Amino acid sequence: MGLALEGVRIALGSFVLEATLAVPPGARVAVMGPSGGGKSTLLAAIAGFQPLAAGRILWGGRDLAPLAPGARPLSILFQDQNLFPHLTLAENVGLGLDPRLRLGRAEKARVAAVLARTGLAGKEGRRPAALSGGEQGRAALARALLRARPLLLLDEAFAALGPALKAEMLALLAAILDEGGATLLMVTHDPADARALTPATIVVAGGRADPPRPTPALLADPPPALAAYHGRPAPAPPAAGAAGAARPPPPAARG
Repeated sequence: MGLALEGVRIALGSFVLEATLAVPPGARVAVMGPSGGGKSTLLAAIAGFQPLAAGRILWGGRDLAPLAPGARPLSILFQDQNLFPHLTLAENVGLGLDPRLRLGRAEKARVAAVLARTGLAGKEGRRPAALSGGEQGRAALARALLRARPLLLLDEAFAALGPALKAEMLALLAAILDEGGATLLMVTHDPADARALTPATIVVAGGRADPPRPTPALLADPPPALAAYHGRPAPAPPAAGAAGAARPPPPAARG
């Protein structure tokens, strides 16, 4: 049954965001729209950090409202990767298994395995400041992989990376999703990211989060708010009398 937002209304002062939509399990969906439109707010509500003014958010038919953020069936990654500077790489990743880091031999073996899977073997003792931006992103993905939650939310997690590193992270993310079958909601400002990874896209603009639409068709003919944000002029209406333009019907025949 996947993710469902039923009559959701989020109110932050004078700002209001409404959403009624569904995302099937295993789907990969981009979340796009102009700055300040509510993309991060939408993810925060799904994750439980932002209360609802109305409506319900469900996963697999279960209302998530009674669940605290940590108990929800999801992981969320932000642009800063949520790595603690005083912890080593292995400890930061191990938080995905136990927030108190009371890890036995089996848990430590799982940490080592996921670090190897994400290309971080041999760097277990390094702290975040000694890691590159790409390595920090891999560490955050490794922790999410250990958590093994069925829903993954990315809030511009790779926005600060250069094109080559971002492409590398998107490829790694795609491989992880292929293996685990998790559902993805990914906030991005870059249409290339959506084309590369997400067959469907939710547009957040004008106080609404619309249901997912096929990404290729959406980007080929974006709604005005998205077109303006990406610097594309909105399509002009057909000129009067132009070929293919609508014409008034002929006058009715008189008897």
